[in-house]
Amino acid sequence: MNPYTNKQHDSVSDDIVWHNTSVSAQERAQLKQQKPVVLWFTGLSGSGKSTVANAVEKKLLALGKHSYLLDGDNVRHGLNKDLGFSDEDRVENIRRIGEVAKLFVDSGTIVLTAFISPFIADRAQVRVLLSDEQFLEVFIDTPLDVCEQRDPKGLYKKARAGEIKHFTGIDSEYEAPSNAEIHVQTAGVSIEACAQQIINLLIEREYI
Repeated sequence: MNPYTNKQHDSVSDDIVWHNTSVSAQERAQLKQQKPVVLWFTGLSGSGKSTVANAVEKKLLALGKHSYLLDGDNVRHGLNKDLGFSDEDRVENIRRIGEVAKLFVDSGTIVLTAFISPFIADRAQVRVLLSDEQFLEVFIDTPLDVCEQRDPKGLYKKARAGEIKHFTGIDSEYEAPSNAEIHVQTAGVSIEACAQQIINLLIEREYI
């Protein structure tokens, strides 16, 4: 079974056709005066993905740019509330977010996604949905021991006690990026500096 197919339907019905819109993606981006892109934040739980992504979005707002942050926990309250944390559900979770992120890019928006997204194949699957310039992988690289010391939700403690199964970094593998476009090492570095590193790259590559 292909993990990227819809759980209920293996293929799109022949009765459903793609409708082109009158306003192009280029026109939407031009109106916003920016180059849309997905900033795909990946890293262990407690690495600082959401914190850094929030800081980046705040800086984008100050620059007058249009952005939207898709946070892993927030999305599971709505769009993905039917999914658990099995490998299959993790794949589906990322597949859906990839499709949503693609829609945001089409709208001309800079979209930030903060998900553990532990598997290389899943992140690659999102990348192929977009053009080469529309996907930037942001590796929030924080050592496991630092993440455990932070443990803002107490999840590592529960995982170590066996109360949470299939927890990334403990009894479920995290496959770190080998060639992320942005490599942010957070240990000993301020959130401000981490966020500015990402903003600097967006400026350098003329996204903003």
